[in-house]
Amino acid sequence: MSVDRRSVLRSTARLAALSAAGGFAAACGSSAGNTDPAEPSMAARSQPSHLAESAAPSPTAVPSAAPSPTAFALPPLAANTPQEVVTGPRTRSQLALTFHGQGDPAIAEALLKTAEQHGARLTVLVVGSWLDQQPQMAQRILAGGHELGNHTQNHLDISSMRPQQAHDEIAQCAERLQRLTGSIGRWFRPSAAQYANAMVKEQARQVGYQHVLSFDVDPHDYADPGADAVTQRVLKSAAAGSVVALHMGHPGTVQALPAILDGLTAKGLHAVTASELCA
Repeated sequence: MSVDRRSVLRSTARLAALSAAGGFAAACGSSAGNTDPAEPSMAARSQPSHLAESAAPSPTAVPSAAPSPTAFALPPLAANTPQEVVTGPRTRSQLALTFHGQGDPAIAEALLKTAEQHGARLTVLVVGSWLDQQPQMAQRILAGGHELGNHTQNHLDISSMRPQQAHDEIAQCAERLQRLTGSIGRWFRPSAAQYANAMVKEQARQVGYQHVLSFDVDPHDYADPGADAVTQRVLKSAAAGSVVALHMGHPGTVQALPAILDGLTAKGLHAVTASELCA
């Protein structure tokens, strides 16, 4: 049976056009409407080099295939959001309670439930090695309406590292977030430092983090001063726009959280995610 050469050529052209359109749609995806660049897929960036001097070998406990990511949309940030956020707007009755994500998962679960019972949304900056041990916590945090960010892979003194070491610390945690949730998250917080130096900011930017999340209220709950002390320190210093630094793995922090949330309500303040605070 003869084949019409012109028909074949027309069909081939149509298939090529459809293929190109599909690739363009996949590349542009869900970034429309966000004032920040879209959070890039880790597969689209070069992988970090493996350093022989790394303080800890790359863990292997991360599942090879992620569960279906929890769908969540980050609100666009205000156009004037700085590269390093220390506080949010002082004009709204909101603040952000941010948590170092590590420690006993039962303590983390209790803390999340308490926040949810009070209608509060938290921002959890996770340590990548914790996700290797407790991968289910990534989805649990998002399922409660909270936000996830990056707090490095091993929680070492990132400010003292060479650029490639710092890059790897950030990128390894980002890979785990991408694998477990479908996103690297919006925020990076340096480990063992309140503020990011210029080198750390640049390495975070190269991994895909346009913003570093610092804080203006630190009750030093990691020193376990007791629930009453943590509560008093937070309520004394927290104000509209504050970013409070707290830690998940400490029982005193969980015990303090109900009184903190009640006290914030009495002050007319409500805990929202860092992205909501800066939107």
